[in-house]
Amino acid sequence: MTVLVGYAGRHGPARGIAECLAARLEEGGFPVEVRPLEEVADPGRYGAFVVGSALRGGVWLPDATDFVRRTAGTLAGRPLWLFGVRGSGAGGGRSGAGGTEPLGPGGLMERLRPRGYRLFSGAREGSRLPVAARLTRALGRGRDGGLRDRAEIGAWADGIACELAATAHGR
Repeated sequence: MTVLVGYAGRHGPARGIAECLAARLEEGGFPVEVRPLEEVADPGRYGAFVVGSALRGGVWLPDATDFVRRTAGTLAGRPLWLFGVRGSGAGGGRSGAGGTEPLGPGGLMERLRPRGYRLFSGAREGSRLPVAARLTRALGRGRDGGLRDRAEIGAWADGIACELAATAHGR
């Protein structure tokens, strides 16, 4: 069963988290493809999905919501996990920002019934930050541009791998 780890995001944190998740799932023995959601042509060829997006105003980016709406029938019938990525400095967690629906209104989360949703804190690469954010970071008031909490990402990926293994063995 090939797992798609798909993402949407302009500045890289969602991609970085997707790559970390994929690497950990591969270590667990699962074939994985990491792709920007806009490049996924045939979602039907994947056996499971981990789909994420950077958040803007507490909701996913349009590329991510369009993908999920377009492929909802496929996603709802397969193991699915979702993740969101808040801006640098925001803490991780298990629910949408401020309790909002990360996929926007319309009950899409309820229809898809993902096995999990995780909210991660993102950190952009310095060269891709807006000028004001680069100045803040240069003055020592911002976080380092290093990747997010790899232990948290890895632990979540390990949980996904355990569930996938149980699904593969008919449990």
